[in-house]
Amino acid sequence: MFNIKKHWILMLVAAMLVFGAFGCAEEAADPVDEDPAEEPAEEFEGEVLIGIMVPTTGSEAADGTDMENAAILAVQEINAAGGVMGHRLVTTTGDDGCDPSMATAAASQLVSEEVVALVGGYCSGATLPTLAIYGEAGIPFVIAASNATSLIDENPGWGFMINSTGLDQAATAVAQFEALGVETIGVIDSGDAYSADLKEQTIIQWEEAGYEIVADDTVQRGEVDFSAFVTSIMASQPDGIYWTGYQAEGALLIRQLREGGYEGEIIVGDGSSAQELIDLAGDAAEGVYCTGPPLTDFLPAAQSFIEGYEANFPREPGAYAALMYDATNLLVDAMERAGSFDSAAIRDALEATDGFEGLAGPVMFTEDNTLARSNFVVLEAKDGRWSLAE
Repeated sequence: MFNIKKHWILMLVAAMLVFGAFGCAEEAADPVDEDPAEEPAEEFEGEVLIGIMVPTTGSEAADGTDMENAAILAVQEINAAGGVMGHRLVTTTGDDGCDPSMATAAASQLVSEEVVALVGGYCSGATLPTLAIYGEAGIPFVIAASNATSLIDENPGWGFMINSTGLDQAATAVAQFEALGVETIGVIDSGDAYSADLKEQTIIQWEEAGYEIVADDTVQRGEVDFSAFVTSIMASQPDGIYWTGYQAEGALLIRQLREGGYEGEIIVGDGSSAQELIDLAGDAAEGVYCTGPPLTDFLPAAQSFIEGYEANFPREPGAYAALMYDATNLLVDAMERAGSFDSAAIRDALEATDGFEGLAGPVMFTEDNTLARSNFVVLEAKDGRWSLAE
């Protein structure tokens, strides 16, 4: 499943022949600048190809590109330290566009490229149909962000979720609403697998806790006019609203709710945990809460990662950068524990993971290959930035 590169030998022989035929040049050429994080290919025994599956186009491209950057940074650091068992790690990216059809095509392409394993997975709806493809091909997939509970039932055993599931996130939302003194809520999703699942889990847990759902709505991806919805919310007057979709629609929804006079509590799910939500919503985002993933800003172990990321890429690391960086390093850790690049051996090593220490905390898996703890935190928008809620 991995290739050892030999073409450099032929190139070296050709160069020696040219040297012998023409002699020394009168003036040496300027040395080629090399990325200090990359080792010259000839110092490695071969190359190992891993896949990255994220949305690099579409409405969620910012988060997807951020995740790709984090994986590339991890790979650069791994190669600079000697690679994986003497082999250079190489990546190839499949754009799932946060769309099931695009994701299926991307997964098939990555399989055809013979990747030994994968990292990524942002939108659960796009990740869902790829599980069967990777499972049939026998390729382990460390899922960094996607966390709908529907992924559990569809997982043939080759996917490993290092972001806590919707069950944990719903529990975090319920606890935060209770802490805010909320007794009635409205829940709104955007119709995709992730947001619908989170809404469903929240309704179940909210009603089990003895509280009331007074509004239950779905908006369409790409929708920009929420006036009818705002009118409905103002009529039902919930104490709080939980938006379970992504930031593009979430920012507009928050702004129009506040402009329409809604003064209750608003919480958004982790699909809206990027800084972009606050930037797009503007002043209306102030005081909004988020059940978010472990952001790098609040992880003591992430300082060197942040510095490395910002030195390599023209932006701050986003909401899932830490988890994607962890996913890549966990995958390499599993390869080394397996002592092999065989995909089945890597899967077995992932299953046996017990306390791998990532930026976002320790990783070990349940029998369903989900993270065996909750990693959700409660954030609050203050002065144009996310901060940890008090």
